[in-house]
Amino acid sequence: MCGIVGLFGDTQENLIDAMLERLAHRGPDGEGVHRLPAGATPMPSRIGHRRLAIIDPDEGHQPLVDRASEGRRAIAANGMLYNYKQLREHYGASNFDTKCDAESIFKACQHEGAGGVDMLDGMFAYVYVDGDQLIAARDPLGIKPLYYAKDGDRLQFASEIKALLDAPGKVEEFPAGHVMTTTIGSGDLNFRQYYHVPPPHEQIEDAVEAAKLVRETLEAAIEKRMQTDVPLGCFLSGGLDSSVITAMAVRHQPDMHTFAVGVEGSGDLKAARLVADYLGTQHHELLITPEAVREALPEILYYLESYDRDLVRSSVPCWFVSKLATEHVKVVLTGEGADELFAGYTFHKDYRDDGQLDAELRRGLLSMHNINLQRVDRMTMAHGLEARVAFLDPAMIEASMRIAPALKLPTIEGVSVEKWILRKAVEDLLPREIVWRDKLQFDEGSGLSDLLQEIVPDRTNRFELPDGRHPRSDEEAWYARTLGDRYADDPTIFALTARWEDNRVA
Repeated sequence: MCGIVGLFGDTQENLIDAMLERLAHRGPDGEGVHRLPAGATPMPSRIGHRRLAIIDPDEGHQPLVDRASEGRRAIAANGMLYNYKQLREHYGASNFDTKCDAESIFKACQHEGAGGVDMLDGMFAYVYVDGDQLIAARDPLGIKPLYYAKDGDRLQFASEIKALLDAPGKVEEFPAGHVMTTTIGSGDLNFRQYYHVPPPHEQIEDAVEAAKLVRETLEAAIEKRMQTDVPLGCFLSGGLDSSVITAMAVRHQPDMHTFAVGVEGSGDLKAARLVADYLGTQHHELLITPEAVREALPEILYYLESYDRDLVRSSVPCWFVSKLATEHVKVVLTGEGADELFAGYTFHKDYRDDGQLDAELRRGLLSMHNINLQRVDRMTMAHGLEARVAFLDPAMIEASMRIAPALKLPTIEGVSVEKWILRKAVEDLLPREIVWRDKLQFDEGSGLSDLLQEIVPDRTNRFELPDGRHPRSDEEAWYARTLGDRYADDPTIFALTARWEDNRVA
């Protein structure tokens, strides 16, 4: 997990250093810059990297450069590749200089060009150059961020918006599940969507068959995410999703560290303790105070790069649990994605038509890149922590799309039970009171939602935002005002803020 930048056509020698400095939190373990040799491209071309060392921490420094090409071929990559060992075998281990997973991406690009992305299994964003040819790509759902700015024939990339605020041209989010190719200096960007969230198909209506599919697929997704050369732990809120992830992960790593946060007396802290005791983990918890939240909020908004009320609310506990985890581990497993796969949100109960519910679940998955996944990435990476999301493995998404909506959100004795099939698939792994615990949002279960109501001023002028939109509440207006103070009301940050409630299926 790292931060990457790319500059093509800019002559300011120190600009790339300034961009990398803004991403320093993403890579506290190292920094590197590669300048393509004169004549390799029609304009000055550089890529840079801030490293959070997870695989092969002693080697694997980036950007990776193919010395045989005299510096013409290089890559800066962010993320984690789960099939990197298989690709090492495919391309010949003797042809690798490191044991780092990013080198497998490098080899795939060298051998397959833009088609190399089709061979990757993981979360990633990368910029690869081969002379005047450039390839950039982002993982299927956008777990890892990437942004770009184009001005004529000049082009810039970065892992976060803040690194591009001085870029000429409009800053845009690189689309998830896409690969882009261009000839440096041409100004023509060619995008190809290589991944599509599958539509519902061949839907399973038998509960036993569906539960078996969910269980086996999730176990495989978690096993591949246990790969690391540094300490790994689990976020454990005490809710179903994080508890399931922890229960399965403990089978591979019995000495698991788990982390929970909340206000004193919160339901999440009590439930997390119950699960930790049941599984025998090394459990850590942090009590959050109003003073701590009040002090942290400006920083949370700065790193989050969003003012969306719902996203900010869930980011507060994520910030504090990431800060706690960093004291013990460098990698965590999280439970994001289960609600989108298995109809876990309260508003899902409003859908009475199976087709509409299926459509909404698919829309929710496609919207995660700049909502919940942005929160997880920004809050963990602000503390130099890598987060892995097993529920969003492509095989897990495929499996969920084969399960009938009636098994995800059935009505039992007049009550709609969210994520029913997931609960049935794992009910032997956890205490019954955890398996059948009602769904609570992270900010609700931790007690932060009520606490934020006390901290945020009751009345805030709902001014027009720099992007022309208006806050939906006094609370959101206060977040927007605080975010604007940190970014001098730069319209780019506001324009790229997504809203959790936007575009839901009617």
